[in-house]
Amino acid sequence: MTRPLESVPNFSEGRDRATIEALADALGGKARLLDVHADADHNRSVFTLVGSAEDLVESLLAGIAVARERIDLRRHEGAHPRVGAADVVPLVPLVPDDLARAREAALALAERVGGELGLPVFLYGELGGGRGPAFFRAGGTDELARRVAEAELAPDYGPARLDERAGAVLVGARRPLIAFNVNLRGSLGVAREVAAVVRERDGGFPGVRALGLELPSAGLVQVSMNVEDYEAAALHEIVARVEQEAAARGRSGLQRAGRPDARCRRRRGGRGDAADRRVRRVAGPRGAAARRLSGTR
Repeated sequence: MTRPLESVPNFSEGRDRATIEALADALGGKARLLDVHADADHNRSVFTLVGSAEDLVESLLAGIAVARERIDLRRHEGAHPRVGAADVVPLVPLVPDDLARAREAALALAERVGGELGLPVFLYGELGGGRGPAFFRAGGTDELARRVAEAELAPDYGPARLDERAGAVLVGARRPLIAFNVNLRGSLGVAREVAAVVRERDGGFPGVRALGLELPSAGLVQVSMNVEDYEAAALHEIVARVEQEAAARGRSGLQRAGRPDARCRRRRGGRGDAADRRVRRVAGPRGAAARRLSGTR
């Protein structure tokens, strides 16, 4: 029996319940939708789904089509950087031996998004010469549009211009990771300084990407991290370093929220922080699901 693959697409909508539900319905059409996490401050939702390569491609294509129709980046505001309504769409193997299958599925999806939906697609990670999402997000959609217009960059699939409403789509294949956030009481400047200390790019923990973000609804700031190699960087050591660096700057009051991919996850769900709004779908057999919407905690 062929093992399923996972996908964890990120969409640039975390506030409008109707749009989040429409995305969930589309993504759960063929694949099995396991979880939805919506964050109002980030104005972003992260969906977790599993299925065969073919079912994942069909479900992701349907979800991206919904995002193209319902999300207008010209009116988008949120703490998290983005370049697309369907911002980043990774295909994830649950075991290392399936990485080649994840790559094939990602390429099949990218080709169909460019050809059938008419959206520009940039490949990232191993499929994109090692370039991560931050490479494309630097300066936002306006800067990416300029880079494309001036032939500094060219989409791998689709039109050679950004969509006015939906931007671009970043598609890749990668190992499982843990999206792990630590909230602080303090200034955005402190969060950015702490993020710089812990991320690999500036000499921090291996495989850690980190940003400092503001959470206006909670009155907090956040060190938002992707732990791309959870075997090389222990979470408790990262948290201890964040706490140490925050305390050195006269700040404290840590709150933690982690979002592991399926293979990293001991259990789905978990408690959120004061900035979170979560929409969960707990899937049973295909076609059956129970949803619940929980407010801020």
